[in-house]
Amino acid sequence: MFNSWSAELRRLFLLLTVAVLLGLPFDHPWFMAIMVLAGYLSWHLYNLYRLYAWLNDGHRFHPPEASGIWGDVFHLLYRLQLRNRKRKRRLTGLIKRFQEATAAMPDATVILDADGTIEWFNSAAQQLLGLQPGKDVGQRIVNLLRHPQFTRLLSKGANSEPLRIPAPDDDCVTLNLRIVPYGREQRLLIARDVSQQQRLEQMRRDFVANVSHELRTPLTVMSGFLETLLEDEQEYAPHLARSLGLMQQQASRMQHIVEDLLLLSRLETERSVPPHEVVPVTTVLGVIEKGIMPLAEQKQQSLSFDCGKELSIYGAEKELYSAFSNLIANAVRYTPEGGTIQVRWYRDAGGAHFEVQDSGMGIAPEHIPRLTERFYRVDVGRSKASGGTGLGLAIVKHVVNRHNGALRISSTLRKGSTFSIDFPGSLIVSEE
Repeated sequence: MFNSWSAELRRLFLLLTVAVLLGLPFDHPWFMAIMVLAGYLSWHLYNLYRLYAWLNDGHRFHPPEASGIWGDVFHLLYRLQLRNRKRKRRLTGLIKRFQEATAAMPDATVILDADGTIEWFNSAAQQLLGLQPGKDVGQRIVNLLRHPQFTRLLSKGANSEPLRIPAPDDDCVTLNLRIVPYGREQRLLIARDVSQQQRLEQMRRDFVANVSHELRTPLTVMSGFLETLLEDEQEYAPHLARSLGLMQQQASRMQHIVEDLLLLSRLETERSVPPHEVVPVTTVLGVIEKGIMPLAEQKQQSLSFDCGKELSIYGAEKELYSAFSNLIANAVRYTPEGGTIQVRWYRDAGGAHFEVQDSGMGIAPEHIPRLTERFYRVDVGRSKASGGTGLGLAIVKHVVNRHNGALRISSTLRKGSTFSIDFPGSLIVSEE
């Protein structure tokens, strides 16, 4: 390119020199120089026009023939066009493969811009979300999926949990919606049909509830007969009395499991928020303390309650009683003899907090995420020996969720554990 400019400057200098020499005999050297410059400028304007016409004509790809500096300019632009065409073909191929992949996905996929406007969607989105290809591209997604929870999901973006809502065109179909960041300020809306999964979950809950309900009556009858027989245990042989005692112990344990399963099933199936009644938590904890203190004294444990003045919240008293008593009973049950357990109920700027801290054996970090699963046990042998049902923390989790709270678990092996429930400040009953 530098050589072309040098040659062009030499050409201009040569033309001016010839013009001056030709104009000297006629005493008009500058007039001839101006004429030569005018011709030189006309030549550049002509090539500039050819360049404009070539770039403006979308059908011509090869550049026009030109010499000098303009030949190099046309050639450089032609090379840029070649590179751009290759890049465009590569990007088009990537986009085509992406669209083919997403079109083959069974999940509905919608590309949204920063404002929530639809840019593209696959065929599954037509079936699950009822979108129309020639009509809905360019529309805002909130104008087509009119659901309050979906609007909140879109505003929160990727930081929110997946949302389950009925399909727009069929209430019998349940969709699981997720928002995933994509590209530059773009988002992917992914919708999956989870109707079958939801039906299976409902069947499982119904089965557990029905079986638990059916077991309650025969277990009650068996426990009653065993209790009657054990009233005259002195009349039986020692091995028979021991067998009757074990039978009553296991029947009682089965009754506790059935009661916990029924409570857990009710918490899972009830969609409504808990009753908005005033729960005097300090008083409730006092009742729990009287019931659990004999077991703590039997194990020579130091059990203390720090509840301060009366602090009440809005909620369901029976559910909160179950959650608090489960956490305290677990601490007493799994803390060795001579250990210490501290129960706190207090409020601060973040809301109301219930905390149970023990000096037990602690829990390994890999077990903590699964503690709230039903029947999950860290130590199966120790849990059965202590009489636990494996459902307590699952009940606590559902009660906390129904009260818009949060369950926090921290533990250190051989040092102890702390279970905390955080309630939002909106649930605290005003002291006025």
